[in-house]
Amino acid sequence: MDEAGRGPLAGPLVVAAALLPSDFNPEGLNDSKKLTANQRESLYSRITTHALYSIIVVPPEDIDRHNILRATLTAMSRSLNDLTICPESALIDGNQLPPNPPCPVQTLVKGDSKNAAIAAASILAKVTRDRLMVEANDIYPGYGFDKHFGYYNPVHIEALNKLGPCPIHRRSFEPIKSLVNQPQLF
Repeated sequence: MDEAGRGPLAGPLVVAAALLPSDFNPEGLNDSKKLTANQRESLYSRITTHALYSIIVVPPEDIDRHNILRATLTAMSRSLNDLTICPESALIDGNQLPPNPPCPVQTLVKGDSKNAAIAAASILAKVTRDRLMVEANDIYPGYGFDKHFGYYNPVHIEALNKLGPCPIHRRSFEPIKSLVNQPQLF
């Protein structure tokens, strides 16, 4: 299992689990951050065709309600539970265990560059999240979500200062938190 979108100011968190067939080893399978968008899309297609997988999308309001760590770990448990076959064990990228997993779980720091199944999960999560942010760009024009995908960057901050936060901004993340809590002048 792996996730995409823990750090952005806007958009969902996406968690994915992937069970790969023993003979699955497509060329280029690696940590999603080390691949181009085209490589990720190609691998996404192969993974979803040949693997058993689960993808959980956590909306910004759930992130704000529970905090990003709890939202991530809870989504990891949900992702394992959503698989049609319960694995004998699971590997998770990182160093935190999810609550009440349906099978034994081990963490693996930088697992997305060390384990094929975690790399596959990282690709599923990243491609899904990027696609959602491109859709969000059409719904909320002016923020540049199709370019920075909700992460902190000068274009995003300039849009926030000009337009204010939109519904997919995370209210518990700075600088959104301060913008939302500013006193209104009438």
